[in-house]
Amino acid sequence: MPSVEENFPRGGTQKKGQEGKAARQLTLDQDNLFKTQHEEETRKRKKNHQDEAKPKKLKTEKKAVLKTNAKDFELLTPESLTKGVLLLGCVKESNQFELVISLPNGLTGFVQVTRICDAYNKMLNEQVATDEHLEDLNSLSDLFFPGMLLRCAVVGVEKTTAGRQSIQLTINPKDVNKALNAATLRPGMLLSGCISSVEDHGYLIDIGIHAAKAFLPRQKAQGYLQSTNKGAELKIGQYLNCLIEEVKNSGRIVRMSINQAEVAGAIATEEQNWSLGNLLPGLVVKAQVEEVTPFGISLSFLSSFSGIVDCMHMNSTKARNCSPGQMVKACILFSNPTSKTIRLSLCPVFLQPGTQLGQLASDQIGRVVAVSRVKTFLKKTGAIFTLDDGCLAFACIKHLSDTSKSFKPEAFKPGSKHKCRIINYSLMDDVVMVSLKQLIIDAPFLRYHDIHPGQVLEGTVLTLKPFGMHVKVTERIKGLVPRLHLADVLLKQPEKKYSVGSTVKCRVLASNPEARKLVLTLKRTLVNSKLPAICSYEDAKPGLITHGFVACAREFGCIVKFYNDIKGLVPKNELGGASFIVPQETFYEGQVVKVIVLKCEPEEERLLLSFKLTNVLAEDGREKETSKKREVTYETGQIVDVKILKKKEDGLEVTILPNNVSAYLPMMHLSDHVSNSKLWCHWLKADDDLHRVICLHDKGGHITLSRKPAVISAIEEEQVAKNFSDIQPGLLLTGFVRNIMPYGVFVEFPYGLTGLAPKSAMSDKFVTDTKDHFVVGQTVVAKVTSIDEEKQRILLSLKVSECFSEDSISESFSLLHQYFKELQEIENIMNRRDDFRVAQKVCELKPGQRLMLMAQKVKSDGSAVFSSTSISGLTIVAHHSHLGGKNIVLGEKTRAVVLYIDFLELKVYVSLREELLSSKPKKLTQNSQHQAIVQHVAAEHAVVSLIGTGQLIAVPVASHFNDTFRFESEKLKMGQSVRVVLKTLKPGGHGLLLAVQGPMKRKAVIRSRHESETLEETSAIVKHSLCLGDVVKGTVKSVKPTHVLVAINDQLTGSIHASQILDNVSIGTFPTSVLKVGQKVTARVIGGKDIKNHRYLPITHPHFTRTCPELSVRPSELNGESKTALGPEDSSPEEILKPFKPGQIVTCFVKKYTTTKKWLEVEVTPNIRGRVQQLLLSLRPKVLKHAGKYFKNGQALAATVTGCDVTGTKLCLSLTGVYSLEKGTITLGCVSKLIPHVGLNVVLPFGRMGKVSLFQLSDSYAEQPLETFSIGKIVRCCVLPSEDNKMEVSLRQSRINPKSHTKVEDPEITSVDNIQKDQLLRGYVKSITPSGIIFGLSDSVVGQIPLQYITPVFVPDQSLCAKYIHVGQLLTAKVFSINKDENLVELSLLPEDTGKPSILPESLELPHGETDTDSTKMRKRKRGNSASEQEVKPPKKKARCPEDDDSGVEVYYREEEEEMCEKKSKQEKEVPRLKVSTSFTWEEGLSVLDATVLKLREQSSDSEEEEDTESTAKKQTKKEKELEKQRAEKELSKLEAALMDPSRQPQTANDFDRLLLGNPDSSILWLQYMAFHLQATEIEKARAVGERALKTISFREEQEKLNVWVALLNLENMYGTEEALMKVFERATQYNEPLKVFQQLADIYTGSEKYKQADDLYNAMLKRFRQEKSVWVKYATFLLKRGLVEAAHKLLPRALKCLLDKEHLDVISKLAQLEFQFGDLEHGKAIFENTLSTYPKRSDIWSVYIDMMIKHGSQKEVRDIFERVIHLSLAAKKMKFFFKRYLEYEKKYGTEETVQAVKAAALEYVESKSSLADS
Repeated sequence: MPSVEENFPRGGTQKKGQEGKAARQLTLDQDNLFKTQHEEETRKRKKNHQDEAKPKKLKTEKKAVLKTNAKDFELLTPESLTKGVLLLGCVKESNQFELVISLPNGLTGFVQVTRICDAYNKMLNEQVATDEHLEDLNSLSDLFFPGMLLRCAVVGVEKTTAGRQSIQLTINPKDVNKALNAATLRPGMLLSGCISSVEDHGYLIDIGIHAAKAFLPRQKAQGYLQSTNKGAELKIGQYLNCLIEEVKNSGRIVRMSINQAEVAGAIATEEQNWSLGNLLPGLVVKAQVEEVTPFGISLSFLSSFSGIVDCMHMNSTKARNCSPGQMVKACILFSNPTSKTIRLSLCPVFLQPGTQLGQLASDQIGRVVAVSRVKTFLKKTGAIFTLDDGCLAFACIKHLSDTSKSFKPEAFKPGSKHKCRIINYSLMDDVVMVSLKQLIIDAPFLRYHDIHPGQVLEGTVLTLKPFGMHVKVTERIKGLVPRLHLADVLLKQPEKKYSVGSTVKCRVLASNPEARKLVLTLKRTLVNSKLPAICSYEDAKPGLITHGFVACAREFGCIVKFYNDIKGLVPKNELGGASFIVPQETFYEGQVVKVIVLKCEPEEERLLLSFKLTNVLAEDGREKETSKKREVTYETGQIVDVKILKKKEDGLEVTILPNNVSAYLPMMHLSDHVSNSKLWCHWLKADDDLHRVICLHDKGGHITLSRKPAVISAIEEEQVAKNFSDIQPGLLLTGFVRNIMPYGVFVEFPYGLTGLAPKSAMSDKFVTDTKDHFVVGQTVVAKVTSIDEEKQRILLSLKVSECFSEDSISESFSLLHQYFKELQEIENIMNRRDDFRVAQKVCELKPGQRLMLMAQKVKSDGSAVFSSTSISGLTIVAHHSHLGGKNIVLGEKTRAVVLYIDFLELKVYVSLREELLSSKPKKLTQNSQHQAIVQHVAAEHAVVSLIGTGQLIAVPVASHFNDTFRFESEKLKMGQSVRVVLKTLKPGGHGLLLAVQGPMKRKAVIRSRHESETLEETSAIVKHSLCLGDVVKGTVKSVKPTHVLVAINDQLTGSIHASQILDNVSIGTFPTSVLKVGQKVTARVIGGKDIKNHRYLPITHPHFTRTCPELSVRPSELNGESKTALGPEDSSPEEILKPFKPGQIVTCFVKKYTTTKKWLEVEVTPNIRGRVQQLLLSLRPKVLKHAGKYFKNGQALAATVTGCDVTGTKLCLSLTGVYSLEKGTITLGCVSKLIPHVGLNVVLPFGRMGKVSLFQLSDSYAEQPLETFSIGKIVRCCVLPSEDNKMEVSLRQSRINPKSHTKVEDPEITSVDNIQKDQLLRGYVKSITPSGIIFGLSDSVVGQIPLQYITPVFVPDQSLCAKYIHVGQLLTAKVFSINKDENLVELSLLPEDTGKPSILPESLELPHGETDTDSTKMRKRKRGNSASEQEVKPPKKKARCPEDDDSGVEVYYREEEEEMCEKKSKQEKEVPRLKVSTSFTWEEGLSVLDATVLKLREQSSDSEEEEDTESTAKKQTKKEKELEKQRAEKELSKLEAALMDPSRQPQTANDFDRLLLGNPDSSILWLQYMAFHLQATEIEKARAVGERALKTISFREEQEKLNVWVALLNLENMYGTEEALMKVFERATQYNEPLKVFQQLADIYTGSEKYKQADDLYNAMLKRFRQEKSVWVKYATFLLKRGLVEAAHKLLPRALKCLLDKEHLDVISKLAQLEFQFGDLEHGKAIFENTLSTYPKRSDIWSVYIDMMIKHGSQKEVRDIFERVIHLSLAAKKMKFFFKRYLEYEKKYGTEETVQAVKAAALEYVESKSSLADS
């Protein structure tokens, strides 16, 4: 109980009132969060524990009864959501400026784009401020996808203009994780955060805790990137579920993980110290069931918390089995920190964090459910229903009745039936949202998706605008009627006809549901038209008569528009009336016309129309027949024989016998079976005859044939519909798939009728992608579901359940029988192929046949490949499951049975299983059922074997023409057991018995779908009479990036290329932007472009008059100074490109950047195009990553010609100036391979490959040189000279950027001549040999390090070196020998040579004996005198005892360190007062403390260890013991002397305490003490030392105390929080002069680059210390150093207003000096000049001005100032000072003449003064 009291001191243990008051009991129950019972303090006698237990139990039970109230389980409403409430939500939609979030209990919230995270907001502000698109700023749709779970905090509930409640949310981590702080973070916690920064080694994550920095290492994110992000980088603002892996520095540094498996398995535990205030939604907890009610379940979790599960999240499966005391996993959905209310969910989808929620099929929304049953009625929120398909649905209370008055709760008893309509789907609750409002049920449409082009509807006029009229169709659907469509004629005053609020009848012109746009028409003729509407090019059948409206009228004819932006052309000769009519005068834009379709090409989106409505088709047909000189006609359904003329990829060109009329037989029409169609097309050849081919249609002289048996049979049996009147709902028709669209399948029937099978009616299974179910040309059986006589539309169903005949088994068998019958015919054709012997041999094989085979190969998947001696060139394969457990020995013969023969790939599948080889056929009866095992599965059938007999049987994979799709679990698999019904008793020519599968149950699955359509405009060109050089006038019609379209005399359209607009084009500009739409231009004709093939034709070409004129408006062209002619006669592309030579600079214009090909397409002139490879786009790798953003369409670029492409039709260009790879060329490359210890392979421009060695990767070698590179990385490189064809490149900064003058730490070594003796070099170990180390210095120079020069100790062999030195290791060595004749360099790694530690660790204790001495002598002898003088010469050494056994190297090291420490201690003594910096380097020598005692101890321990080793070998004598005793005494005396040394630096806390006893007021000692603790990262101890110092230092020592205060400010700034820093700052201002403290903190902020805080502090100082001139000067210095010149300039007027007049001049002078140093030189001069004009006799100002000008100005300016000064009327003393300075200046910077001139001026001044005195 004490723990409860401490955590929740809210009166739980206080004395309670009477128990009789229910209200008080309820309040107590709500407060009693831990469900513990507090005993009442009474005066009754004490009871033992056993007595007390029983009453407590009874009390608990009583209070539990009070909690089983339906009120507690009420669903959430907008009113129950207050600010700060936390919820788990799911992304429903990602719009441009907001996220739509699905919340629990059917609620919906909105997250504005500014409530994602602070880093994302910062980028948004930058984009708004600069008005430029930021590369790293991603849209919300890129960062958030539907189904994504988010933790949200409620910002508020607002009311929209329509009166609806809008729940505003935020996912900003600082709002969601508001209750957390750095101290509460624990490993294992699951937090939400957003990426705030992308670093080199990982990502910074914003988790909303100011004092904590969360870091995600890149390696921890790799798995997530590959599986979820498709390998792409995480983006700023991206939302993540993160798991805390490690917490450092009290929560200030946190390492995160986003591993999906770890996140999914994260569970909140008691060890993580969660509290009611900071519990987060989305946490998964282990909970105990307290109580189960019909309304929900109450749970307790984390030992002391309680929560509820409402009825929508009970998970009915679990809820039925739940009982009190049972442990379950639950997920927190809702947390109210104010009311301490927690809601959870038991749904499995929430129990694995990071899971994506599923979507509902879009076609389900809007469905009317005739019968739905009430499952649960909730009085205040709504009702839960069960729909006809078993799904749960929820209706909020306002949707249960039309009005609140008509609502009757008694009508919603459980089990009662109601009619409803699905209006939405709640992702969080996995229930559909329904409405019982009759208005909604009867509504023709609920969403934009429900409205289709051509639909007639009614609406209400909302507003009238100049551009059109807004119409309200429903409350949520609004449309626009363009001004052109307000009536059949253009209305000048539409407000007279229409008024706001009036009802209008309109028709849908176009609908874009994704953009929520609807375009309507009010043209009465279109609205009331009964003719079929054209909404797609597929609808435009030849002969169809319909209404449209004129989009434009030109000389060549009229463009007529239909619904859904479908356009068609009515040529001039089809306009009707007199032949001399002018279309522009006869027809007007918007005119409603009736047209007939002549021809339509849907693939090309071309539509030919006519205004002549009588006998058009007949005349057109006769014209085409006459043109083809064909007198014979063929009707649909006519059976013919054909002869093959030519094979194509998609069909056969044939001639109809005997009249030899050309026709076309598509490949998919060769058979009803897709696989057989491909076989027919493969094995048929020219001159083969085909019989029984049917004519499908004869359109426009093009005859299309079909050989589909099902279609032929339907026509012969007259089971077809010849016209629309024959179509009746319920009719079954055989046809074929004509086209597949995302929204459904178009099916064509004989005689040209076409119907649509919508996506929802395509299959009994749910259709995700329509292309997965059918292929174009496939035979199908369709059932007519409905017809629209007005629009001549047919809706179909392809569901197998609706298209099956009564005898499904017979239908399935007929399919199989027909398949094998066709296979027999194909085999006969193969047998006739004398030119292909293998085909004939394959036809001899039959399934079930035994073969003797020889094993050739065993594949990695376990299958085996065999060969047959009788059939060569055939692939024979046995799957690993058909090897029968036999060990395959290559070359060994074995018996096998044939299972299946693939006639297309000529592959035979066999089995070695014994039960198949030794099959025992038995007598079978027809239609008998048997159990069989699947042995092989082909496209159309499967081969099975009967259990027990091993007989092979073929069964169909599909049971119907439409049965083409099955899920993975439904597909037949090898080894599967199936039930078959036998249909034949004897194997036919195919060698197999035939059977069908037994009955199967089918399941329907619901999934979502997406729809998209794209349309292109078509245009036509009329005939003209223009010639080359003609000058024409026109009006700019439209401006494109690379060309401008000009209407010439309102009849003809010409084109002006970007290169033909200006004579001089500035690089980076957009020439086409010069011209504006509607502008009048004068242009010259320079050529003509064929509209069909876009080729430029010469002027003499016969078709030139039918081209699109190419124009030029360049001034030089119009003036006749230059004459351009495109496409000269007989010119080939090679000749056009011939004038362009490599290296030539041309101006080109960006057309587009192709991301797939990774090149930039450009246009040089109208008829010359080019390409720029990715690596030649720029020399900046950043540009290549986002090339599409850097190069805008139409932009002018300067490019260098590199050649022509392989086709010879396009120029190859470069934007980097590189056109060939020569020595010194700097270009970009792409890393293609990393070779350890060798280097990189880089792909270079022009298809070349370059190599980069380790020595060319950088100017500074690295331990891991390849670590910073990865495959695909773009690098900048320089081509090196190479002797052979191998291209070598360098990545050294000194080569790729020679002007940078960066320090080259490791210079290039090209030969031995670049090496000098005694030079220190770095390189990489190449190999370790018995004689030493082979050391790579460069690609061409290799050095050798002998064994004795590796380490000063004795090395027995190279194996020890190999243990501590590895290949590729970076080492520093010194050159001691160079043999140029042998190109050999010898080097040394000894510490005395390199100054580096020994390569081999001293812990090895290798001997230093005679061997070492001998080797040293040998080294000295080998090096020679010079080496010994330069390298072995040691510094001055101290005298040491002869007993010391230390080596010379060690003594040298210690002495050098002692000398350094002595120097530093002297420097410390010279410092009078501590100067504190922001990086805690309070004292220059603090970081390197003296280690005298440590060294003495090390020496002592070393000597002891050596003596111990010697004593083991030999017993010590008495004399030796005496010597040892003396040595110990000397060591002790040394130690005592060291401790007494005053210059010795303290090493421990005790040392500091001892020193501080003697000098307690020394801030230097206190700060050293603090630094001592900081070096050990003991921040709290350092902070305590600082506080102790403030108490200890005398109050008189103000400066010493201030030093400590400043140190504490530094400490809190670096390691503390902002709050802690402010607390120290407030205290410091109380105990010190506030101005000094403010200035010190400002310096600290500036030094740590916290400029915003520094700026705020300076502004506060200007208010508080406005009359202190030092504050103004310091602030001006701060601003100027940061480059804020304008702000600094505004500071001077403010300062002059605040300061006293006597200080003005001083401040002006100092600010002017600052301008010279950090700001604007001219502004500084102006300040001085203005000041001196006001105070001309202030010699101090003149002196400062002169000093500044000498430092920063020119000599002429300085001399001018001096000349002005010496001519002033000042006191003689001051004039003498200036003359003296002038003379010194001229002596230093001037000439003899200028010096004499100054002397003469001085003399003149003296004389003038003396003359005045005399007078």
